[in-house]
Amino acid sequence: MSDPRFGPAGSCERSAAEKIKSTEKLIEWLAAQGLNAFEYQCGRGVMIKEPKGRILGEKAKECGIRLSVHAPYYISLASPEEEKRLNSIQYIFQSAQAADWMGADRIVVHPGGLGKKSRGEATALAKETLTAAQKFLDEQGLEKIHICPEVMGKINQLGDLSEVLEFCTIDERMIPCVDFGHLNSRMQGTMDYVKALDEIENKLGVDRLRGMHIHFSKIEYTAGGEKRHLTFADEIYGPPFEPLIEQFIRRGMSPTVICESAGTQTDDAITMMKYYQSLTGLL
Repeated sequence: MSDPRFGPAGSCERSAAEKIKSTEKLIEWLAAQGLNAFEYQCGRGVMIKEPKGRILGEKAKECGIRLSVHAPYYISLASPEEEKRLNSIQYIFQSAQAADWMGADRIVVHPGGLGKKSRGEATALAKETLTAAQKFLDEQGLEKIHICPEVMGKINQLGDLSEVLEFCTIDERMIPCVDFGHLNSRMQGTMDYVKALDEIENKLGVDRLRGMHIHFSKIEYTAGGEKRHLTFADEIYGPPFEPLIEQFIRRGMSPTVICESAGTQTDDAITMMKYYQSLTGLL
């Protein structure tokens, strides 16, 4: 099997302190520290243009960094307003187009809210929206871009693990983005890696389990789920990363792991990478 890839989402406090302002320089900086993944953030909208995207793609290829793109946060797959659902398809398309320019093949998509529907009704409507989005990507020549619906952290949001896996049954190209901090928050600290990974494999098969997309950070939660992202220094909320990485080895997994710690995402990604390497004799 190939090794998992590790990297951060966006820029961190340390890169800011070192005055690394361009994404090209950030990619070089990450590679120099041994990381090999990076998630480009379009949470507030897809602003990047084709020339810049292609430059980033060339730099990432040169540095051995696998890129992914986070689509806008305001996507709402189950909105009761048709216009918002149609807009969401456009945001998915814009994200996929940017990913294609960069040589990335994955876009992470937030499902959005429930739209005052039951969870079952919202899931069915979201599946319709995602089906239309996949069809549109295919029509635009973007069939190689994987849509990755994300497990969300607030209980009143669409996107628990079973819902995300149901979305991924639409098309075998869809890959779950499992944020284990979000999942732990939804489950009030009772998340079990073995059960979660078994559920993914049973629903989608071993190939999508092994190549899944992962977001990871420790997260503070309340009765409603996610409250705020923390750093690996936190000793209260978790979840711990070590048991997850041990499962990678036991199950022959080679996922992309994007760390979303609050400001320390690069250093915490390095910590995860080094733990994996220590278990596999790469250090």
